[in-house]
This record gives sequence, C-alpha cells and structure tokens, in this order.
Amino acid sequence: MVKFPEPPTPAELAKLGPDIHILPAGSTIWRIYFLGGSHPTSWGQFRAWGPTDARFDHHLPPASIQAREILYGAIGSKGALTALAEVFQGTRTVDRTFNNPFLASFDTTRDLRLLDLTGGWPTKAGASMAISSGQKARARRWSQAFYTAFHDVDGLLYGSSMHANEPCVALYERAAKAMPASPSTNRMLVDPNLLTILKNGCADLNYLLV
Repeated sequence: MVKFPEPPTPAELAKLGPDIHILPAGSTIWRIYFLGGSHPTSWGQFRAWGPTDARFDHHLPPASIQAREILYGAIGSKGALTALAEVFQGTRTVDRTFNNPFLASFDTTRDLRLLDLTGGWPTKAGASMAISSGQKARARRWSQAFYTAFHDVDGLLYGSSMHANEPCVALYERAAKAMPASPSTNRMLVDPNLLTILKNGCADLNYLLV
C-alpha cells in the first residue's frame, strides 16, 4: 500500500473527523519572511498568492491571488532555529541579504484549533508521516482537502522534516484574527545583534552562513 497516496474526498475526511490540537492564546510563533523578492511580505502578513512550492498551501491552481491565504511558522523552545532550518532548506545556505530576510516572532491573541499531523491521525486518514516530508505537491492537495472538510480548523500542526520533527504550523487565513497588533521580535538577518545567534544556529544545522 502506498504510504502517501492522494487524499480522500473532503466528505470522507469530514466523516472521519479531525484530531485537534489547541494552540493556546499567548503562544509564540517564529517565522522568517522576506521584505524583497517576487512576493514581498511583512511579519504578520498571510500570503494570498499561491499555490507555490511550499508544502501545505491550500490555494487552488492555477497560481493566483486568492481569498485563501497562508502563513508558515515554527513554535516551541527551538522555534527560531526550526524556522531557519525550514526556510533555507533548499540551499542549506543562510543568505542574510538576498531578498532582505527578517526574523520575527509574535504571540497569538486567541486559541487556535489546529489539525494535528504529528501523531497517529495521518495514518488513520490513509496517509503516513510522509505527509510532512514526502511530495509537496501531494501534501498541498491534502491541505486543500483539509480546508474544505474541516471548516472550523485554523491551520495545521506538523513536524519539521528539517529539524528533528520540531513543531511547525501552517495557518490558514481563518487564523488572521489571532494575530497581534505588533510582533515581539522583528529584525533583519543582517542585524549585528543576530550574528552570534545565526552562527550558532548554522553550526547546529551544518548550514552555510553568508
């Protein structure tokens, strides 16, 4: 049996029911975003353009600006390092200047209902933990099905495939009202105050820092 097949229909998923993780209000979410490039964003802006090559975009093809929006981040005590590992996984090089990257964190203002993909539910739904590490295009189709099946789910909780299954979140636009008015952290990666942190983080990940 294929461990990571195409998703069931939204109706089948709805019948199965979700496994919900409550991320409580006041939880810190870390993310790295780019102020430059083709799709510049800000610390708390959900991306309306998609789907891109990111894992859990729930936008519908073809790629375009849509009402469906998404924001990726990492949580937990190692959230900043997890965000670094995830965002720069393609080249394993942390470039502090290209497209003007920032490190940001913010604290949620309400509880978030997240579909929990870190336990046994993916297997129950017909997939496996490969949903967090396998084909991204297929994972996007699963996310599209989740979004349709579970109308009260704010996003997804999943394990980082690049950083020891540390917890990550993919927030749908339904979570937008949980965003605070301002971030707790918002620094350019070229900020000298981040240099030691980035050096240590890249050493832990065996990533190159430039």
